[in-house]
Amino acid sequence: MGISKAAFLFLFLLSSVKGDILDDYSRTDGVWILTRKKQFYETNDEKECADKCEAERNFTCRAFLFTRKKLQCLTLAENAKMTVTFASTDTVLYEKIIYLMQCKRGIGTDYRGTEAKTQRGIPCQKWAEKIPHKPNYTPEKHPNAGLEENYCRNPDADENGPWCYTTDPAMRFDYCAIPECEDQVMHTGEGPQGECMQCNGEDYRGEASRTESGLECQHWDVQEPHMHGFILKHYPEKDLKMNYCRNPDGELRPWCFTTNPNKRWEYCNIPRCATPPPVSGLDSQCLSGRGEDYRGRIAITESGNACQHWNTQFPHKHGWVPDRYPCKGLEENYCRNPDGEKKPWCYTTNSNIRWEYCTIPPCDRTEGIADVPVQAPLTEECYRGKGQSYRGTASVTVSGKKCQAWSSMFPHRHIKTPEKFPDADLRENYCRNPDGDSSPWCFTTDPNTIWEYCNLKRCDDHAQEPAPNASPGMMEQNTGWTTPTTSGNSWL
Repeated sequence: MGISKAAFLFLFLLSSVKGDILDDYSRTDGVWILTRKKQFYETNDEKECADKCEAERNFTCRAFLFTRKKLQCLTLAENAKMTVTFASTDTVLYEKIIYLMQCKRGIGTDYRGTEAKTQRGIPCQKWAEKIPHKPNYTPEKHPNAGLEENYCRNPDADENGPWCYTTDPAMRFDYCAIPECEDQVMHTGEGPQGECMQCNGEDYRGEASRTESGLECQHWDVQEPHMHGFILKHYPEKDLKMNYCRNPDGELRPWCFTTNPNKRWEYCNIPRCATPPPVSGLDSQCLSGRGEDYRGRIAITESGNACQHWNTQFPHKHGWVPDRYPCKGLEENYCRNPDGEKKPWCYTTNSNIRWEYCTIPPCDRTEGIADVPVQAPLTEECYRGKGQSYRGTASVTVSGKKCQAWSSMFPHRHIKTPEKFPDADLRENYCRNPDGDSSPWCFTTDPNTIWEYCNLKRCDDHAQEPAPNASPGMMEQNTGWTTPTTSGNSWL
């Protein structure tokens, strides 16, 4: 399973409460879209680019692209649902949520989806055309009503919802079958019965029954239009009732099979509860049962291999990312049991051994057994090539500025986070090259300087001394691992 779209409906419902203009947009990192109509601007940040999109008069702005390092902004007439997308590591795509929604709120006056046929299946007439029907509602007379192409709209606030003029000469207009959006408002109540979820929603027991794009969920006890194995008798503890959104298999969040034959399944828009999840029993420093609640600091396997950090993808790529599983205790490189194995384990730093179990002292005999300390990271004094494999601990730029931590958004907001670039080892504030630049760099802690290259030398430059800020230590062995060298800084 996999879908990258954010829970845009929930964000849209919150937009009237929050004051940030970016709350009206769905954000996707590392994506470029090909569009015919676009406009280039120079802006200082994403909010200024959003302002340009809102003020765009050359076309209806549905999205914009922004690159942090070059401060470039591109307003777009199309979004990812309307055109081709491809990877571009240094860009971030913002799409207006209102144009992504395929469901309506209330009577649908703000519906901006792309449904273009009536409830009887008759194709809609374009709003700008006069055949076969001369329209009273046109884009010129109602410029703010979204009367584009032949999409269903509600320019006159009809209580029956969105409609359109039809291409049938015998029927002037008809209503469209636009599904209602689930009104999923943030709840503050605790417990599994609320309309909000804790962690990944494995205990969610609410009654949401539509997906994030507005599709109706298929009942769990039927096999049409999609056959599946999630049957109540096989999963009695998963509460597979009716067609309610559930998470029986440890996915990122609740989901369901859909009633659309062309869409097998999709995630649901379940908001996170405002109250934190319960923490009782999750601070165990010893092994109880399978150790799923173990939260100690042992970070070495039973054969003596050091554990790989959970938020990195080197030397082993994996799906157990801390941000995806916020309640599994995936901190640092500590041994954990996020998937119900027989005892805690971890991925190893040995490229030849993917993972191993850890030796955790049982809770009934902990005397004299201390947690194994985390091994100090290896350091490097220089970098090879463009420095994409550099894993040292240098954290000072060429002008002497201290590097900003990659996970921090102060003083500079950015998209180069450990979660977005899992292969780049964006730990602490160490110099790195996640985007294929000419050498390792970092964002700085100077509010007036967004980023700079780091004070490092190439390993093959024997005529130069190592950078003064490089930590002494052994050079990391070459494992043969490389990252893509294509930089995402170029603009089409």
